[in-house]
Parts: sequence; structure tokens; C-alpha cells
Amino acid sequence: MIHYSCDMCKRPLDTENDLRYVVKLEVYAAFDPLSSDDADDDQDCLQELHEILERVDDASCEAVSDDVYQQLRFDVCPECRQKLMKNPLGKRPVEKHGFSRN
Repeated sequence: MIHYSCDMCKRPLDTENDLRYVVKLEVYAAFDPLSSDDADDDQDCLQELHEILERVDDASCEAVSDDVYQQLRFDVCPECRQKLMKNPLGKRPVEKHGFSRN
């Protein structure tokens, strides 16, 4: 039997009673399309990038480094999912200064 735990709070998750969420994070280098003068109008850069990323999924493709593409997977509990959805980038809230009205 596979045992899961939340990757954020480390709480063990009972697969029969606890709801478990899977978070997938995909990070890849952004390639800006060439200017319209240089690029072939029939060329679909997004399709080419998609095909490259599909090939990256192949485990034997070691040529692509972590600087170009990374895919991560996490298991989280309902409470941590809620926190993650409220602040997915983990930014600190901006402090509001209480200025008096003069």
C-alpha cells in the first residue's frame, strides 16, 4: 500500500479518508518568436515548442538541462491546497501603512 503525506505540511494522508490533491508545476524557458521579417509566416513556433516539450517527457532525453525545462509534482492536503490557491507564488503580503487623514 502506498502511503502519502502532504509535501507542504508533512501531515500523513489516509488515502481512504483524506482528500489528496496533486499539484504539477511545469517551468520552461520562454522563447520569444522571431520578428515577422525574419520568421516564416507559415511556421508555428508554439507548435514546435510543444513538440520539443513532448520529446522532453521521454526519460532517455538527457540533453535538456534544468535551466530549460523542469516538471515537478507534489501531493498536498486540503488545507495546504487552500493556502496554495490563495497565494500560489508565496509572495509576502504588502504592508499597509495607516496614515491619518489630515
